[in-house]
Amino acid sequence: MTSDTPVFDSSDSVRSAVPLKYVQYVTFQEPLALEEGGGLPIVRVAYETYGRLSPAADNAVLVCHALSGDSHVARHDAEDTAGWWELVVGPGKAIDTDHYFVICPNLLGGCRGTTGPNSINPETGRSYGADFPVITVRDMVNVQKLLVEHLGIRRLRAVAGGSLGGQLALTWATQLPAMVAGTIALATSPRLTSQAMAFDVVGRNAILRDPAYQDGQYYGNGPGPTVGLSIARMLGHITYLSREAMIEKFDAHRLQPRQVQTQFETRFSVGSYLAYQGDKFVERFDANSYLTLTMAIDLFDLGDSREELRSALSSSQCRWLLMSFSTDWLFPPFQSEKMVNALIAEGKPVSYCSVKSNCGHDAFLLADELPIYGEAMRAFLANLDSSAPADDTLTDVALDELSCQDPTSIFHSRRLDYDSIIELIPPGASVLDLGCGNGGLLARLRRNGCPNIIGIELDEKAILACVRRGLDVVQGDLDHGLSAFADGQFDFVVLSQTLQAVMDVKGVLKEILRVGRQGIISFPNIGYWKLRKHLSEEGRAPRAGSLLGYYWYNSPNVRFLSIADFEDFCRGNKIKIHQQIALDTEAGCKVFDDPNLNADMAIVVISQ
Repeated sequence: MTSDTPVFDSSDSVRSAVPLKYVQYVTFQEPLALEEGGGLPIVRVAYETYGRLSPAADNAVLVCHALSGDSHVARHDAEDTAGWWELVVGPGKAIDTDHYFVICPNLLGGCRGTTGPNSINPETGRSYGADFPVITVRDMVNVQKLLVEHLGIRRLRAVAGGSLGGQLALTWATQLPAMVAGTIALATSPRLTSQAMAFDVVGRNAILRDPAYQDGQYYGNGPGPTVGLSIARMLGHITYLSREAMIEKFDAHRLQPRQVQTQFETRFSVGSYLAYQGDKFVERFDANSYLTLTMAIDLFDLGDSREELRSALSSSQCRWLLMSFSTDWLFPPFQSEKMVNALIAEGKPVSYCSVKSNCGHDAFLLADELPIYGEAMRAFLANLDSSAPADDTLTDVALDELSCQDPTSIFHSRRLDYDSIIELIPPGASVLDLGCGNGGLLARLRRNGCPNIIGIELDEKAILACVRRGLDVVQGDLDHGLSAFADGQFDFVVLSQTLQAVMDVKGVLKEILRVGRQGIISFPNIGYWKLRKHLSEEGRAPRAGSLLGYYWYNSPNVRFLSIADFEDFCRGNKIKIHQQIALDTEAGCKVFDDPNLNADMAIVVISQ
């Protein structure tokens, strides 16, 4: 083995079977009825808390763990062991325990203190084992509700979780809507794909067919089904990684495996990694809990069609932050996008970003994309506080310093067109801003008395800037249409300084006029005299200072049009022009004399 041999770091690296120093317990003596039938006579819950509950009990954040997690989400002090979401929870972190009272319970069916298969059944005096009843995500949430109420909390600031934890967050928002102000769901879905479910099926079979399983009553009768559980965990780790992550982690050293003592194949580096993860997992997890929790994940189903998801999500009363990760094939982004579309159709306040990552499903537990998903969570939580107004005073310059500049915007100076667009939109109007960038226009519209506003943006850093401002923004490619939105859903649809970057101009404008009663389009005018002069006298592609701040070879713009060109387009496509404003942005004034020659930008109000 050389010093270059890859290590075994993973999202599991910080987890161990070390006793939890700060765990607390509460036992609920009333029987718990279960969704699939039957019940539990009593339920004990293991949980940990961080920070202090405010006098008004309005700063509580419930963190829900995934399949192999537990109550230990973060360390409590310097001597404590690291928690499974150490990156996110703690003083000064995204879920800041200096400000929020964080609650993390071990799930019903788990094996770190909450009632589960390894608990004693009071009716028999022995461990439940395989007799533990089938439970669902809703059952887990019902137990969490008992805990939250026990702690004196009527309404949670937010529920946050990823994977299975995200499914719990979805259930809180839809089944207990009055108790949730905000929902943060990462790397999750309304139900598993059949491909994802297949891995759970194989994992359960590996456990059930291990001779040491002993019909589930292996407690006190040997080590239990360690082989089956290890194989199940190996399968799990394959689904947590992406193809890109595996290439980076193993390909350069595929024939240099780590030397580990294991009964599993270790000829290749990926094999030694999986063997190590499987062997370590059995030290801290119970096989019956694995069966119980994976079955609950597989049974979870909010629907798949647009109609089913609208029905399932319609009861929610919270603000939503959904995030997926581009290479997550276990909970792929398209499933989050389906939920986002359903929430939009129901008029729910939602922000969404598919974070670009090579880390696969595990991305929400790793540091690689923390500057995006962590900071989005921080901003979202801060803007749930009604006593702390959204930070819509940020200037474009300040946001650019945060690397949130809209990459499709031609103009990098003060957005003079915003002043005119604001004049065109009366207070109270509903507005969809396409290519909204860092949210500058939406923030001004909100201050101007437009409460029903939302943005569409492709760049994830710009999306983060919008979330910081407390705006609702969802990631989307305009060339793919606006199918999430209903006919006439908005009074105005704005496309400001983005038309020139659109590939499907006819399709996008058709969608604008379908979704909005009127469209407001602003674009740079290639007919401006300075640009004509640049081309005719110098014979070079126009690049006029702040106006077209790109060279021909690095410009995102694929369209160069004049005011006259746009007027011709509207006539040819039976689009009505209601109003036209021409601007000289360099002089900072409106233009009335021959706009096609003397204006460098146009704003046009259109309708069918």
